[in-house]
Amino acid sequence: MVRGPQTTMSDDRKPYPFRDFEPKWQARWDSEKTFRTAGPGDEGFDPAKPKYYVLDMFPYPSGAGLHVGHPEGYTATDIIGRYKRMNGFNVLHPMGYDSFGLPAEQYAIKTGQHPAVTTAANIENFRRQLKSLGFAYDWDREIATTDPEYVRWTQWIFLLLYSSYFNAESNRARPVAELEAKGWTREQIDAERLAYVADTPVWWSPDLGTVLANEEIEEWKSKGHTVERRPLRQWMLRITKYAQRLIDELDGLDWPEGIKLLQKNWIGRSEGAEVVFTVANKDITVFTTRPDTLFGATYMVLAPEHPLVAEITTSAQQAAVEAYRKTCASKSDLERGDLNKDKSGVFTGAHAINPVNGAEIPVWIADYVMMGYGTGAIMAVPAHDERDFEFAQKFTLPVIQVVAGENVGETSALPCCDPGIAINSGFLDGLATADAKAKMIDWLETNGKGKRRIQYKLRDWLFSRQRYWGEPFPIVWKDGHHHAIADSELPLLAPPLDDYKPSGTPDPLLNKATEWVQLHDGSIRETNTMPQWAGSCWYYLRYCDPSNKDRFISKEAEQYWSGKGASTGMVDLYVGGTEHAVLHLLYARFWHKVLFDLGHVGTPEPFQKLVNQGLILGEDGQKMSKSRGNVVNPDDVVREYGADALRLYEMFMGPLEQVKPWQMKGVEGVSRFLARVWRIAFEEKSDGGHQVSAKIKDIECADKELLRVVHETIKKTGEDIEKLSFNTAISQMMICTNAFTQAEVVPLKEFIQFLTVLNPFAPHLTEEIHERVAAVTGRRCSPLSETAWPTYDPAALVRNEIEIVVQVNGKLRERLTVAKDADEEMVKSLALQSPKVLEHTDGKTIRKIIFVPGKLLNIVAA
Repeated sequence: MVRGPQTTMSDDRKPYPFRDFEPKWQARWDSEKTFRTAGPGDEGFDPAKPKYYVLDMFPYPSGAGLHVGHPEGYTATDIIGRYKRMNGFNVLHPMGYDSFGLPAEQYAIKTGQHPAVTTAANIENFRRQLKSLGFAYDWDREIATTDPEYVRWTQWIFLLLYSSYFNAESNRARPVAELEAKGWTREQIDAERLAYVADTPVWWSPDLGTVLANEEIEEWKSKGHTVERRPLRQWMLRITKYAQRLIDELDGLDWPEGIKLLQKNWIGRSEGAEVVFTVANKDITVFTTRPDTLFGATYMVLAPEHPLVAEITTSAQQAAVEAYRKTCASKSDLERGDLNKDKSGVFTGAHAINPVNGAEIPVWIADYVMMGYGTGAIMAVPAHDERDFEFAQKFTLPVIQVVAGENVGETSALPCCDPGIAINSGFLDGLATADAKAKMIDWLETNGKGKRRIQYKLRDWLFSRQRYWGEPFPIVWKDGHHHAIADSELPLLAPPLDDYKPSGTPDPLLNKATEWVQLHDGSIRETNTMPQWAGSCWYYLRYCDPSNKDRFISKEAEQYWSGKGASTGMVDLYVGGTEHAVLHLLYARFWHKVLFDLGHVGTPEPFQKLVNQGLILGEDGQKMSKSRGNVVNPDDVVREYGADALRLYEMFMGPLEQVKPWQMKGVEGVSRFLARVWRIAFEEKSDGGHQVSAKIKDIECADKELLRVVHETIKKTGEDIEKLSFNTAISQMMICTNAFTQAEVVPLKEFIQFLTVLNPFAPHLTEEIHERVAAVTGRRCSPLSETAWPTYDPAALVRNEIEIVVQVNGKLRERLTVAKDADEEMVKSLALQSPKVLEHTDGKTIRKIIFVPGKLLNIVAA
């Protein structure tokens, strides 16, 4: 654990006086707005400057504040943002807060305090902590998703979705006004809107008083909250219409392949066929990716919540089926899917007709089949599906092999899920899997028993919550229909309540605000609220134009910050954790594509390059958590070692994407490195103060080796920053520091070049040294943050000396440093005079000498 204030390093032990100057520079940057970013319409904006938009996934401002895992990504973006600024770019590097959410509401429930009060206090603490680390944010662009003006535009974008539909012919979103012009009825249009209302099964928590997303269930159940399945009227977003574009348009993005694969798997594109089975004179459609195995379907399984279960279940099985359905109602999709190791199910008593051969097969219900994917019904082919095979084994159901390997006569272990040759399959026998699939689909379509289909696992986005602390929907209900409120009425803000406790029923909390809900014209406000995801879908756009009262982003700002069409994404670099790999990124991409289709943005994607920083573990190697007592507060680290040491250590721990354990000794080590930089510049006076070192001289550098190291450092650090290889850049700067420490004279020009290169990593220390040294040497210099990145001299990188390895009989015996142009005779002479070589050749005959220019001399002696 980090030591608290009582054991903080005393003044006489601190390696350099960071406490004296770090707050000074933070205050100066703040008051002078050093990192203000001018955009279109702003004073000082230069449209000819290239733009660079670097973005952090903005945090939820919890009461616990930051822990040391947060600054890892923030420091990485800060370094590259400062570096790009030094290279002439107009850098947009903003910060804000994803400030709606359930934790603030839970605190309101406990205390009765409005969640806005808690949220404001948390934001203030986050802002203080971020500023204490010296990040070069443009604080004039700070936003919070709970700000009324931000809520206004979130609601406006929702209404844009509400007023749009997906045109299948153009594969684009279009205004529903087009459908109105064609004479479509209200009911027809409502069935096509991108934002629509549906009665759907959802996960409801009575004690939390809200619906939860699938991804939230396990978290809140683990905290002791009840979660149950029930049908409710909900707002949905038709993200499924964009499923194929969300897959295809990943190709133009510079994202980790693993993240792209996660998104593709989440969307879950499958090619196959719909097949119609008949059960008790009712048709049940199944989707299968292996229609070639239809002859091997020996039973059917329905999801327990399938609407036909109650109709087809026989009276003898009714009690067992109802009991099983009740058991399944409390299980999450994760428990029914990936975590479902022990198959369970109940026979309904009904039988289905296999359309391909007329065979009667039993119909079961089982929790491993879910309504959320496909049709909520499957044909079970146990010989060629692992889950079906496990189920058949447990309940002694028939297994018929209908696919064999290429050598049909050979037997293979079941289940066999690989492609092969069709057997026991009538008109498919002898066909390879691909051909058998095609022929079976043709047969199904010809005989009216099915059709080709592309299926997606992705479901439409459940967009309703019943809690208070979220954006109210800008919708009213009248005469059984929903209507958008006028743009002039935005933002629509939730009124304060006497209490924020859930009622235990699915009634939204805003129902308590009866005067707010009931309007004078007889309309009733929608009382559900939007999920926390809403605000995070578009925040990167608002940063570009945060004070605009007329638009969510001006055309000019959008065009400038999107760039000149060199990439498909607006944000040049987006850094955040892998926990947002699917949902946030998928939702933001969906909203952006709708805005793109309707002409509000000029790029089809929001984020061009994505980097996921690795998790920082506690010193015990475990994930940081309060319960483990291993959380490290950055305030404590800054207090003891300074902000620059924390920044530098987090970048020096290892590659940015790697999972790494926190080590306080590592912070101490980096702090000592920064102290060495300080001691190059200053000598300690008798009174404990510091004066500029006498070694620093404003003269031309005569030390060719020092010059080489400085220019190597300029070159490598720049290249490493571009590659986000911050740890190797720091290693090179440590080498440079050693070279300055060992030098008899520290030439001012080269030392300032080094400070400039170190500045993005340790901005406080370098600015302080630069200011003091410049004052003493008479140089009037701009702050390093406004200094151009130094240019390295290729000629200075040329080594005048090289190292030659000397071997005797193939074994390393010596290393010689010689002039770069030394010939074989010179190297041979020096080698044969070396005591280390003489030790192994004395008294022996030298039979042969092998010379490899610039690398090796091997002496063969016997």
